[in-house]
Amino acid sequence: MHIYKTTAENGTASYEIQKSRFIAYTSHVETEAEARDFVAAIKKKHFDARHNCSAWVLGADSSQQKSNDDGEPGGTAGNPILEAIKQHGLTNVVVVVTRYFGGIKLGAGGLIRAYSHTASLGLEATPCLEVKPFCLMEAEMDYSLLGTVENWIRNEELRTGETAYLDKVTVRLLVEPADCEAISTELTNLTAAQCKITIHKPEYMSLPI
Repeated sequence: MHIYKTTAENGTASYEIQKSRFIAYTSHVETEAEARDFVAAIKKKHFDARHNCSAWVLGADSSQQKSNDDGEPGGTAGNPILEAIKQHGLTNVVVVVTRYFGGIKLGAGGLIRAYSHTASLGLEATPCLEVKPFCLMEAEMDYSLLGTVENWIRNEELRTGETAYLDKVTVRLLVEPADCEAISTELTNLTAAQCKITIHKPEYMSLPI
């Protein structure tokens, strides 16, 4: 399973050069259909703009990538937006940059710089998350061991889930897959093997950056 970064919510930023106004919009998306819907929504919002150029990257491995120049000279808009996404190390994100033409041509180089810069401004204004796999580790034990285990959890600064209080207490830990064996061994030694440990398959969790 891959560790990746993505956007936490929508963001926007604007940039003006030579009387042309550029507006970036970002959104977290999981599928190509969601990305297309977002692009369509921005085009509808800015129906009077000369161009609504876009790019998106999808998949935990960033394998799905697409860009659209929307009428700008080939390679001067969509690809710079795509490169901005990649430079920020993000996936499952779509960026649309709307341009209101100011009457002064920027040239190919100027367009590339403007679209890249505007996309970067939009991404920098967007809160992001790191998404990584964690295993749920459940440790069932007698209540007499709880204080010792909780103190150990605090000292080790481990991530925890909700503790279940039944006939016995079940402590839930969120552990990175590579650390499961070591944490399980420590917990077994700490409780003199008086706890029942269950490790579940890894699942993705999002963490604020």
